[in-house]
Amino acid sequence: MRLPFLLTALCGLLVAGDVMAEACVINSHDDRVAVKLCQANINIPAELFRTGFCQPQLKDHEVEVEFVDQCPDGAFGVCRNAQVSNMPYRQDIHYYGIASDARFLQPACEQNNQGSWEKN
Repeated sequence: MRLPFLLTALCGLLVAGDVMAEACVINSHDDRVAVKLCQANINIPAELFRTGFCQPQLKDHEVEVEFVDQCPDGAFGVCRNAQVSNMPYRQDIHYYGIASDARFLQPACEQNNQGSWEKN
């Protein structure tokens, strides 16, 4: 299945101070799959957040990024306090789209990112 792989890949790429409240909405799509999520910065240095965490490189996918003050309403779930292994940084990742994707995202959130899943 491509969608679970894409969502897991985005989690791994995205979860990676002096931090202002900021977030980025990421829309990614190819010919068959569209994914929308928003990353809310908790403690990632601002420059690293903007140039690294909010700039995923996904082969054969068009990616659009919009920086906002906070993630928009309407997410079906949020991975709170998500962390990438071997990095001290944390963020909340909001997922939009198909709520049944939570069956893949919740375990990835809790096991891979040591986050807590919140169903909206």
